[in-house]
Amino acid sequence: MAGPARAATDPTPVVAALLLRGGRLLVTRRPATDPLGAVWEFPGGKVEPGESLAEALRRELKEELGIDARVGNLVEAIRHDYPQRSVELFFLRCFLVAGEPAGQDGQDLLWALPEELAAMPFPAADARLITRLPQLAALWVKEESRRDLTGC
Repeated sequence: MAGPARAATDPTPVVAALLLRGGRLLVTRRPATDPLGAVWEFPGGKVEPGESLAEALRRELKEELGIDARVGNLVEAIRHDYPQRSVELFFLRCFLVAGEPAGQDGQDLLWALPEELAAMPFPAADARLITRLPQLAALWVKEESRRDLTGC
């Protein structure tokens, strides 16, 4: 399902992947020349007109990291107003299907423990989610462990 048309004053819709492996979340670092600076972020990007959130995130992960992913549930939606623009961030749980993440544009990648994220520089819009991630990731690890044991 495609997202609604947006007016010029509406926030830019942006998707971000919460990809967990071995209890660690994948983050990438923006270049130092970026308006936000060399901050860490969850991989993803802008939703193009006519794309669903899942379609946009699958496309962005393929373009940025060279991976195929299954997009799961929406974890958090956050609107944030930066001086240059407003964004509406949609953080979605994702599962690696194929490929090994590699920065297609040379960006740094890191698999970080959720509790490490609070000490790392992130965009201001991510702050609320980062405080919740240690608890969420612990639940996700338990769910994955149950699935491994039961096969479901």
